[in-house]
Amino acid sequence: MSVAALHQRLVRVLGDRVLAGEPLARHTSYRIGGPADLLARPDTVEELGSVLREASAAGVRVTLLGGGSNVLVGDGGMRGVVVKLGRGFRRVEWRADAVRAGAAVQLGRLARESTARGLAGLEHAEGIPGTVGGALFMNAGAYGGDVAGVAEIVDGLDADGNPLRLGREALAFTYRRAHLPAGFVVTAVTFGLRPDDPDAVRARLDAVRTRRVSSQPQGQPNAGSIFKNPPGDHAGRLIEAAGLKGRRVGGARFSERHANFIVNNGRARATDVQVLMAIAQRAVWERSGVWLEPEVRLVGSW
Repeated sequence: MSVAALHQRLVRVLGDRVLAGEPLARHTSYRIGGPADLLARPDTVEELGSVLREASAAGVRVTLLGGGSNVLVGDGGMRGVVVKLGRGFRRVEWRADAVRAGAAVQLGRLARESTARGLAGLEHAEGIPGTVGGALFMNAGAYGGDVAGVAEIVDGLDADGNPLRLGREALAFTYRRAHLPAGFVVTAVTFGLRPDDPDAVRARLDAVRTRRVSSQPQGQPNAGSIFKNPPGDHAGRLIEAAGLKGRRVGGARFSERHANFIVNNGRARATDVQVLMAIAQRAVWERSGVWLEPEVRLVGSW
């Protein structure tokens, strides 16, 4: 089945919430990325299941976009169906010592709401721009905390659109990655939290916010940390030591505030960012003998 034929089948399910040729720069924190063959925005688990089954039957690849942070989409766009979960996946259910959040809930917002309720465990997530689903996949973390430390149950659909629940024992977390079943799509995550003095929780969250604002670029599109921190060191320190702060290629440059961020000056292309990443890897290797591994995911056509 062609993508055009699949488009027509998905229109019957999603109506105008499936778009052909949609520029993905509109849907990423980098404001970079070429067009998707199809962009589908299901609002319910049932609609998501239909999208997965239709795409599987058509032999068309499905890619989850999430909130579009921590990802660099190629200038050639993405083939197949790109799925961006809609408002039905933004529901939040609170319990005395836990919260179940839809995969499209913004993680920083969840951290602030849990703080207001005197529930501790997500303070480190203040200011992280991604969604709950993306944060789980990337095992997002900062300042001593990460998703692996609080995730207890993950609900989702398998590649055939069937419901699947994963308990904590099945969640194989490593540094900046959760190793989920192939084709698995996260629909909700339950986080285990602990009651604490609201003022104490707020003080920790405010400290994270202050640290983030003072050390990371603000007001310019970016995808967060570009490289993973190597064991016992920091990618930003190594990049700065290689003399690359402020280095520019096209519309992209290494931030003067934090060298492990590449910012979009407004006209950057994905290839500009990719070239800067390669420059940093070579320069750091030659100076320090460390090969930097990307934290940002490079996807799509280049």
